[in-house]
Amino acid sequence: MLTDKAILIVEDDVYLALDLSMAVEGSNGRVVGPVGTVAEALELLESEPVSAALLDSQPADGDVTPVAMLLTKRGVPFVIHACTGLPAGVARSLPEAPLVIKPFHSEQILSRLMSEMQRP
Repeated sequence: MLTDKAILIVEDDVYLALDLSMAVEGSNGRVVGPVGTVAEALELLESEPVSAALLDSQPADGDVTPVAMLLTKRGVPFVIHACTGLPAGVARSLPEAPLVIKPFHSEQILSRLMSEMQRP
């Protein structure tokens, strides 16, 4: 359960963003966003503290590496979802970053996120 944890969702596909949002809310989490671009995510992170994040590897304005790096710097767990693999920048800097390959069920990625949140 995500009991009132703030979960950032970065996803440019409106249907997938809605599905992920419903899964977070269904686990009693609080959705931050969703946003469809790296720029929006970085702007949102300036004012909104988050407990964890679900990140599309390639949102509308490019690779999600800047968001992943900021979250890592802040010690915020995240899971990246992608069709192929980690974005090049993340693969170089954070080769062990948690990844879920599309297609997936929202419960699958949420379970992975909760596991990441429990890591010390």
